[in-house]
Amino acid sequence: MPRPLDGITVVSLEHAIAAPFCTRQLADLGARVIKVERPGAGDFARAYDQRVRGQSSHFVWTNRSKESVALDLKDAEALDALNQIVARADVLVQNLAPGAAARMGLDWDTLHARHPRLVLCDISGYGSDGPYRDKKAYDLLIQSEAGLLSITGTPDEPSKAGCSIADIAAGMYAYSGILSALLLRDRTGEGSRIDVSMLESLGEWMGFPMYYAFEGAAPPPRAAASHASIYPYGPFEAGDGGTVMLGLQNEREWRIFCEQVLQDAQLTTDTRFASNAQRNANRTELRALIVARFASLSTAEVEARLDAAGIANARMNDMAGLWSHPQLAARERWTSVGTPAGDVPALLPPASSSAFAPRMDAVPAVGQHTADVLRELGLGREAIARLAPAAVPETAA
Repeated sequence: MPRPLDGITVVSLEHAIAAPFCTRQLADLGARVIKVERPGAGDFARAYDQRVRGQSSHFVWTNRSKESVALDLKDAEALDALNQIVARADVLVQNLAPGAAARMGLDWDTLHARHPRLVLCDISGYGSDGPYRDKKAYDLLIQSEAGLLSITGTPDEPSKAGCSIADIAAGMYAYSGILSALLLRDRTGEGSRIDVSMLESLGEWMGFPMYYAFEGAAPPPRAAASHASIYPYGPFEAGDGGTVMLGLQNEREWRIFCEQVLQDAQLTTDTRFASNAQRNANRTELRALIVARFASLSTAEVEARLDAAGIANARMNDMAGLWSHPQLAARERWTSVGTPAGDVPALLPPASSSAFAPRMDAVPAVGQHTADVLRELGLGREAIARLAPAAVPETAA
């Protein structure tokens, strides 16, 4: 079946997470993604760890279905080859160090004059102007700048998110921005520039705590795994040592929770807990009461009561629990993708479509497709061997 981005070519000067995560989504939809890497080591995310059969967990996650072209862009001939590749592309994505793309003539003004239909997406920590423009940015640093650390963790200690949330936010806004630019190009015939900032992307996701602290009001307190302003909403221990996550959203659910789960209807008239604001203010007392009622129940029994009452709940899974989650298995959400070290399991993209199957091709080795892509430009054996001798040694003879 045809995919939405079949026939679209994306060239990406990418490393780490934000841009690779963006372009992997485009590849899922059928785009041809040509990933330009440094000869030898390639994208430095390849060396983050060796957790997936000797390969990096970050890299395997964000780089399936791509073609790897290894070029030394400090070499004039290699840069000329890159420009020829870009001339045939629909989209150029880059998240190089501040100013690096512009020094190679890959800025918007230059590219738009040469290729009016090209869509350019620049991903950076802080955006293309302003006093922070040239400041280096990594995920944890942006989590700090965007205030996420100030509201995440325990009352005594801030904590980062356990995954690259600033990179993911920027990658998803770059992805949706590129899709919108391609739609606009179909109407106007012109490409456009997408300027994505990690700070602004994560800042958008911080909308609730920002408005909660509107006009100098106190920000949400750090509440560990509990909700900062709704209670009860968080982890509670059962009698067998297990933990159940539960969440109440309104007064109707509070009444049902008291009557059917705690089996104490009198709590519904306790003035300490008469509204969410009061339950939140008296959460220490309420937590002790709930844990005391759960002490005589197993984790399964607590979950059964919550399910019967229609109260939202969840298990506190670890990574092994996610790998083996019965819902993912029942919905057949797992497939496999190739890597240089063999096939590995992979989740299908979350937005399932009735019209097409997502592209789920292999994760490339460094420079695996260099010779093929350069041949498409009309370059001969000697030129290819000169530009990429290590990546394509068979062309050197």
